[in-house]
Amino acid sequence: MNATLRVTYKVARRIAIGVTGGTILLLGVIMLVTPGPALIVIPVGLAILGLEFAWARLWLKRIRRRISAGISNNRAREAEKYRGG
Repeated sequence: MNATLRVTYKVARRIAIGVTGGTILLLGVIMLVTPGPALIVIPVGLAILGLEFAWARLWLKRIRRRISAGISNNRAREAEKYRGG
């Protein structure tokens, strides 16, 4: 019985994380075309899904890299602007 309970807990946890993270991710995607903080909500949804799913961790890592690259590019442009370029 203990093994059955353990399997049931794991399945229930996976479903709860999937539903919660999926809902938040879907709300973020909807916010891409409606007013709202989509660029904040989408990574939060992926982070929740990443607790249980490897594909969500990979997507979150890619988004983090793109955001970091974008910030670096913006800083470089701003610095060039002030240097007289």
